Amino acid sequence: MVTLLIGKKGSGKTKRLIQEANAAVEASKGCVVVIEKGAKLTYDLTHKARLIDTDAYSIKGYDTLYGFISGICAGNYDVTDIFVDSTFKIAGNNNDELIAFVNKLNVLADEANTAITLLVSSSKSDLPADIKATLEEM
Repeated sequence: MVTLLIGKKGSGKTKRLIQEANAAVEASKGCVVVIEKGAKLTYDLTHKARLIDTDAYSIKGYDTLYGFISGICAGNYDVTDIFVDSTFKIAGNNNDELIAFVNKLNVLADEANTAITLLVSSSKSDLPADIKATLEEM
């Protein structure tokens, strides 16, 4: 299942991601992966979570991010949770591409039995109604 954690900049999305990722590590019998742009969460997350900086792999755009997340799921069968911080900074702020991305991720999440959480700097009213994900507003 895909969850969108939405809110304007400075609303506490990243702080909540840190809390949820650390809690997921404690509850998970597998691996928890956190994907971010830049290396700002290094000291906030438990060392048991796999932290990946998209800049190190030149990830830009929704297709590249989807392929990267698919590769993570394919390369490790026991990934239980994936968190993506700053989705718009990594992939761009395009609602049509976001809808297609979330729809593809829903299929992947079901097939891989992985919970995927995306942090999106936007209000609920700014997002298209076609997004098939759980929206959690900050």
